[in-house]
Amino acid sequence: MVTSSRRRTELTVTAFCVLVGLTACDRTKAAAPQAPPVPVIATLVEQKDIPIQVRAIGAVEAYSTVAVKTQITGELIGVYFKEGDDVKKGQILFTLDKRPFEAELKKQESNLVHDQAQAANARAQQKRYEALVKAGVVSSEAYDQFATSASALEAAVEADKAAVENARVQLQYCSIYSPINGRTGNLIVHRGNMIKANDNPPLVNINQVQPIYVTFTVPEQYLGEIKQLSAHGKLRVEAAVPNDPHVPAAGTLSFFDNSVDQTTGTIKLKGEFVNADRRLWPGQYVDTVLTLKTQSNAITVPSQAIQNGQQGQFVFVIKKDMTVESRPVSILQGMDGNVIVQKGLVAGEQVVTDGQLRLVPGARVEIKQGGNATSASNGTAGN
Repeated sequence: MVTSSRRRTELTVTAFCVLVGLTACDRTKAAAPQAPPVPVIATLVEQKDIPIQVRAIGAVEAYSTVAVKTQITGELIGVYFKEGDDVKKGQILFTLDKRPFEAELKKQESNLVHDQAQAANARAQQKRYEALVKAGVVSSEAYDQFATSASALEAAVEADKAAVENARVQLQYCSIYSPINGRTGNLIVHRGNMIKANDNPPLVNINQVQPIYVTFTVPEQYLGEIKQLSAHGKLRVEAAVPNDPHVPAAGTLSFFDNSVDQTTGTIKLKGEFVNADRRLWPGQYVDTVLTLKTQSNAITVPSQAIQNGQQGQFVFVIKKDMTVESRPVSILQGMDGNVIVQKGLVAGEQVVTDGQLRLVPGARVEIKQGGNATSASNGTAGN
């Protein structure tokens, strides 16, 4: 009996201790502090029309370039522009000493007059002998000699006419005119020098800068779309000069190459720009944007919101209770720091753009100031 009573007492004490221990554990749990919310920056998912664009580094090229040379040999005696001047088509640039060419023209003209007189006399002799042959006074052989001589002198007259025309052309080459509207470069040969026909270097280079080209390359994957869209109209090209506060210059796509560069896998394109303000200058490097089309009602988020995981790309979406969930997304294309989301988000939801490293699904967050986010606690975005 004593033993049985003692065992009941021990069991009662044990049960009491267990009950006290559980109560203490519950109090400890209740008193444990809750994890603080993770500070993040968030933004709203937007739906808007987005231009589909391709960006590249472009190089500005002159619309046309002419290396001005002389077609004759002579002394350069006149220069009628300054380096860097704008010149018009047909404006005189250089003159060479005309005196040797004027003398040559007079010589050829004198030869022409002389041979014309000789030819006229030979034809007169031929006609006289023609009558004498018919009368039987002279032989046919004598007549044939005069006829041949007359034909030879007439041929000489034609050669003299060609020589006179060539001398006139050579004299005209003594004055060199600008073949295009453009801007002159460095004057390479100065007044007083003897210059040779078609010699190098040229006298001056002229660049046409209005309009002007921008050449750039894009990956060959865009070629099919560019060809298709170009068939229905001009594609817009923009060129921005680095550190230029003005808006980019606007032009149109005017050329794409007839082959893909197999070394780089790119296709060469050219944009044509009016360049009225001359911001674009030959040799410059510019940031080029080719606009292919506009994606209507596209769902967009900043590219910083996109995370990469083992299951693919995802974003952290903030729910109404200020906790986050991991949402897989399908990305269509990116541009200007934003991406077009094909599947996974709807307009008005809030996504985290900074602070994702400390997040796990279900974590509570606190939105810091930044982005275009509106507090989820106000009910403007949620899940």
